[in-house]
Amino acid sequence: MNIEKTIGQMTLEEKASLLSGYQNMATYPIERLSISSLTLSDGPNGLRIEKKDGNSMSGISNTLPSTCFPSGVNLASSFDKELIHQIGNAIAEECVHYDVNIVLGPAINIKRNPLGGRNFEYYSEDPFLSGKIAESYVEGVQENGKVGCCLKHYACNNNEKYRYVGDSIVDLRALHEIYLKPFEMAVRNAHPFAIMSAYNKVNGIHCSENGYLQNEILRDTWGFDGITMTDWGGIVSRESGLLGGTDIEMP
Repeated sequence: MNIEKTIGQMTLEEKASLLSGYQNMATYPIERLSISSLTLSDGPNGLRIEKKDGNSMSGISNTLPSTCFPSGVNLASSFDKELIHQIGNAIAEECVHYDVNIVLGPAINIKRNPLGGRNFEYYSEDPFLSGKIAESYVEGVQENGKVGCCLKHYACNNNEKYRYVGDSIVDLRALHEIYLKPFEMAVRNAHPFAIMSAYNKVNGIHCSENGYLQNEILRDTWGFDGITMTDWGGIVSRESGLLGGTDIEMP
């Protein structure tokens, strides 16, 4: 497919449609131009695939069978990069089986609060360990060239209580040396397909609108050339989100 030629054939409405999710776990297709819908799936420790009539918010009853791998905290506790790489390979095989294009993981935020509701899926309180494990996971999943990873939750999502409105106030040194370091390592060394923004604010600006995080740091400094997307329901202002570097609003 000639990308520039295809873009030239798209209407404004078709271009705009690609900036939002389609249904719950997919992007919009443009059938007349043979642009397929991308299928997405949770998650870091095994796929969560909806049945055709399923709804991911209604529990496990509407999902298809898949392997439940150890959670992120257990994977990181192994300190075994080769093992994590192999698990990435296995998850990619299941993705191919279910026609999944993007795995919504790994989740690599720093464990700052022991009461954090997602600590089980985050790797560590250590940024270097988190970064190395994330690199291996992404490389394992993406090795076959058929499945992409979506790093999450960018950034500073260290507390689930009031996660839609919380504001993580972080000085620049701590931000870069601790909270962004795992993301930087994975982006620079493993080249994930996508990045998912966090619900919270960082220093007063929602992550989905945060041009410092998504444009200046992620793209301009680290050289990320993939897509950025919100977490589900994570957009605040779509216009501000576009200006702040968010490509796709999900779902």
